[in-house]
Amino acid sequence: MHDAAPRHFSMLRGFHLADFFTLGNAACGVGAVFLAMAFMASGELAHFLAAAALAPAAFAFDVLDGRIARARHQHSALGRELDSLSDVISFGVAPAALGFAAGMQGGWDAAALIYFVCCGVSRLARYNVTAESLSAGADKVAYFEGTPIPTSVVLTGVLALAAWQDRLGDALWGGTLQLGPWEFHPLALLFVLSGSLMISKTLRIPKL
Repeated sequence: MHDAAPRHFSMLRGFHLADFFTLGNAACGVGAVFLAMAFMASGELAHFLAAAALAPAAFAFDVLDGRIARARHQHSALGRELDSLSDVISFGVAPAALGFAAGMQGGWDAAALIYFVCCGVSRLARYNVTAESLSAGADKVAYFEGTPIPTSVVLTGVLALAAWQDRLGDALWGGTLQLGPWEFHPLALLFVLSGSLMISKTLRIPKL
């Protein structure tokens, strides 16, 4: 019992400055999920727009943590794992939660959103496994296989625009289709497309 506190502070001492920015990314993602749930409970548009606004904030933290780590030469396995876990929340779970809150609540919609998140998780796991070989001894990888998961901020931007134009719920762009036992909103195909691009092994994007 007496070892708990020393071990706790020992873990904190293992954190670098960049890691705290990474945790800021995670905090934005969790906040976005909470605000999406608040919107579903209250119906207040401000909650939805605030959730969407946390996506670019998370992206800013994600960019800064990488730049700080490179500038201070403080790359670590812990930092890489923190980055991936934070990205899953902010750019995987949070956009899916916002899509659900926007009105994509049919059975096929849920399947599309789950597919999107699973693609994001798979893409990050693959990146962590292959990063060393892709970097070829450099400080960072030369290119991405598939689109990086932070590109999902585009989806969040689309949903924010829909909210701004009062096109949520039954008024969601593309309407609603009844396919067998479940409803489907064609706008959910954007999540399917984004997820599919993330796990693509043929699409290579140079890392700037």
